[in-house]
Amino acid sequence: MTELAIGIDGGGSSCRAAIMDRTGQVLGRGTAGPSNILSDLDNSLLNIVASARNAVADAGLPNETLSSAVAVVGVAGANVGDYAERVERALPFAKRRVVTDASTALQGALGDSDGVIGAFGTGSVYNARRDGKLYGIGGWGFVIGDQASGARLGRDLLEAALLAHDGIRKPSKLSREVMAEYGDDPERVVEFAHASQPKDFARYAPLVFDFAAKGDPIGTAIVEAAVRSIGESLDALLWPACPAICLLGGLANAYRPLLAERHQSLLKEPKGDVLQGAIELAVQFLREQGKDAA
Repeated sequence: MTELAIGIDGGGSSCRAAIMDRTGQVLGRGTAGPSNILSDLDNSLLNIVASARNAVADAGLPNETLSSAVAVVGVAGANVGDYAERVERALPFAKRRVVTDASTALQGALGDSDGVIGAFGTGSVYNARRDGKLYGIGGWGFVIGDQASGARLGRDLLEAALLAHDGIRKPSKLSREVMAEYGDDPERVVEFAHASQPKDFARYAPLVFDFAAKGDPIGTAIVEAAVRSIGESLDALLWPACPAICLLGGLANAYRPLLAERHQSLLKEPKGDVLQGAIELAVQFLREQGKDAA
């Protein structure tokens, strides 16, 4: 009987993994590169497996442990088309389940309780559990979605910088700094945009917040638009008796004080992060396999 489970947070900037026994005790942890299955499936698969392999090594276990363990992978894009099935087929674990990063984020933040979560890292996604039923929105990728994510902030910044360069909008210190990085050559900006992955755009997120805090009009406009989108998404999932809202991800702390009062009044500290959610779901999956085998 399989006795080990692997939980994997397939994030847009890096993959994080942990290997656990049946009691949920973490035996080892590992990291690897980013996972964006919609834009770079092949490298995402390599990094997902590498993070698990590193966790196995950290636990002092042989590499062949991968083929005897069960695994749950939480990754953005698992709700699109047949991507979840394609990832599952390619993974080397004995049993595998691919879920959205919203599912792992919800489990990590709320455990088995009801509430709403918003996760803001390289991408963004929302999920809610109400009377035990799950409801998710967002997570569609930064080209047409992922509002308020790091990648979307970066994309919006480059768009605003080009609009200012063309004289369509008034430039600011922020837009000038961005254009200076590319030698004031808009063609170089376009080349970067077409060749880059979400994590490459996301590196501009701290710059946007820094300039917004100084009153830069372009930085302020981008952050305000992001906060509006968060409010709209939370409102779409909230219900009158909702007990909690949890924000997760690298940008959560930046957004918390900017939310509307009706949302701030419901804010609770998450019980754990997205990897913790993957860990809990993986242990549940392992126990399910034991019941099926009994």
